[in-house]
Amino acid sequence: MVDPITVEVVRNALVTVAEQMSSRMIKSAYSYIVREMEDCSAALFDGTGSLIAESANVPIHLHCISPCLETILKHCFSQDMLEDGDILITNDPYVAGGSMAVHHTGDIIMYCPVFYEGKLMGFTALMAHYLDVGAMWMGTRGWGVEIWQEGIRVPPLKLYKKGQLNEDLFNMLVNNTRVPDVMENDLRAQAFACRVAAEEFKAVLRKYGPDTVSKCFEALLDYSERRTRATIQEIPDGCYEHTAYVLDDGSKGGPYRLKVTVTVKGSDIWFDFAGTDPQINGPINAPLSATYSAVYYTMRCLTDPEMPSNAGCNRPIHISAPEGTLVNCKSPAACYQRMIVCHSLVDLIMGALAEAIPDKVMAESCGCIYNYCSAITPESNKRVMWGEVVAGGLGARPSKDGLSAMSCHVTNCPTPSIEATEMSSPVMYLKRELCPDSGGPGKFRGGMGQVLSYQILGLSPQFHHTSQKAKVLPQGRFGGKAGSGGKWVINEGRSDERTLEYSVGDIEFLNPGDTVTLYTAAGGGYGDPHSRDPIAVRDDVINGIVSVESAAKDYGVIIDPHTLEIVGMVRREARTK
Repeated sequence: MVDPITVEVVRNALVTVAEQMSSRMIKSAYSYIVREMEDCSAALFDGTGSLIAESANVPIHLHCISPCLETILKHCFSQDMLEDGDILITNDPYVAGGSMAVHHTGDIIMYCPVFYEGKLMGFTALMAHYLDVGAMWMGTRGWGVEIWQEGIRVPPLKLYKKGQLNEDLFNMLVNNTRVPDVMENDLRAQAFACRVAAEEFKAVLRKYGPDTVSKCFEALLDYSERRTRATIQEIPDGCYEHTAYVLDDGSKGGPYRLKVTVTVKGSDIWFDFAGTDPQINGPINAPLSATYSAVYYTMRCLTDPEMPSNAGCNRPIHISAPEGTLVNCKSPAACYQRMIVCHSLVDLIMGALAEAIPDKVMAESCGCIYNYCSAITPESNKRVMWGEVVAGGLGARPSKDGLSAMSCHVTNCPTPSIEATEMSSPVMYLKRELCPDSGGPGKFRGGMGQVLSYQILGLSPQFHHTSQKAKVLPQGRFGGKAGSGGKWVINEGRSDERTLEYSVGDIEFLNPGDTVTLYTAAGGGYGDPHSRDPIAVRDDVINGIVSVESAAKDYGVIIDPHTLEIVGMVRREARTK
C-alpha cells in the first residue's frame, strides 16, 4: 500500500504532464482553432487503457479519448503489437463498426505507448480539432446526410513506428485537406507533444519506481470511485424521467425527441435513453462515446467537481442507449454536429434530476453556437477560415446568477482574440458586447448573451452558422423564466438587411463588405423573479444588465430612470391580474 502523500504527489505530477502536453500543442499549432480557441485535450492512461489523468480543456474530448483507446486495444492493436516509439492515429467515428471512438472526423487523436524497462506502463494521448479534413465544405460545418460527406476517415494506424514517420500515411493526410500547410504543422506538433509527454511520464516512473506508480494508479481510481459513490448516495433513490426536443437536423426537419430515465439505487446510477428518436439524415447524430461524454460531464457537475478526474469516477455510472438512435448512431450516419445533441443531453439530465436534487441543478444554457467564415485573401489568393465556438449565457444556479458570455458546458473553449483574428484573417470586427435583458429573469438571473458583429474583407466569402437555442429557448427552472434566443443578421442596418432562418450547419454565400451580426442565446433563470433581492435588481440596472422596464415588468421593482433608486414595488397579485 502506498501512503496518501505519495499518491497525491504522483497524481499532480501526471496531471502536470497532461496539462503541459495540451499547452505545447496550443503554443505550436498553426491552426486558428487550436492556437486561439484551445480546441484540444490531453490525457494519460495506465497500461490497460484506464484513464489516470487529464488536462482541463474540452470536456467532450476527454471522455472520448478513453473509450476510443479501449476500442483500439480490443479490436485493432493488442498490447503485443505496440512498440516503443509508436504513435497511433485515428479520426474514425466508427472504429470496428461501433461508435465508441472519435466523435467526428474533425477531431484527430494520437496515442503514444509508454514503455519502461520493456513493459507497457501507459499511454499519452492528445486530441486536436483540425480546421479542414477534406469534407464537402471547408471546415466541415455544412449539412451532410452520411459520414462520407464529412471528410477523410483514418482508421487506427501507426503514424510513427518505432520512432520512424510513416511518410505515406502522413502525405495522404496532408493531401486531403484544403489547408495542407496547417495540417502538416499541426500533425507534427501533435505527435511531438505526445512524445515529449511520454518522456515526462517515464521520468515519473524513474523517480518513484514502476511498482509504486502502478499502486498509485490503483489508489487514485479507487479514491475517485469512493468519492463519486458518496455523492450519488446523497441523491434520493428512485426513477426520474425527462424529455426534451432538438429542433432541427440541418435539413429543417424535426423536432426530434430525446428521452432519459435516470434510476438511482444506493451508490449506483443508471441512465437509460430508451424512447429517444432514431438517428436521422443529418449531422446531429451522436456516437455512443459522445453520449458517454455528456453523461460523465453532467455527473461531475452534479456530484463532486473537485475530485481527481479518472476512470474511477465513472465506475458507478451505467449507460444504456439503443443502437441506431440519436444518442448511439451507427454507420453511415453523419455526426459532425453531434454537439447539438450533447448540449441537449446536459439539460435533459439536469431536467430529470431537478426533482431529486433541486439544490444542484442549473437552468438551461445557450447550447451549441458556431460562427465560422472563410474567404479568399486578396494578398495571397488563398482561402482562409476563422470563427469560434461562440460564448453565450449559462443557466442560473440554485444560489448564483448564471455566467455571461461563457463557452457552454461540454465545449469550454475560450473566446479568441479579436486582434489575433484580424491579423490572420480578412475580417474587421465591429463590436462584441453583452446584451441587456437577455438573461432569463429569476430569483437568480440567467447569464447574459452577447452580440458580435464583423465585416468580411476577403473575396468569395462563405459563412457557416449554427445557433441551437434560436427557437427553442433556454428554459428556466422552478419558476425562472427562459433566456432570450439567438439569431443571425446579415448587413444589419442596411437596406439589404436580412435575418437568417435557423438551421444546423447552414452555409450562406456572401459578398465582400457584407457584415455578419450574431445575437447569442442567454441562460434561463432559477426561481421566481419576484423573489430576487430588489437591491440585486437595482445593481443589475446600474450595471446595464437589466433595463428599468424589465425591472418593473419581470421583477416587480420600480426604479427611477434618472436617479436609479428604488421608488416602489409591484405586488405579485396585482401583476398577475
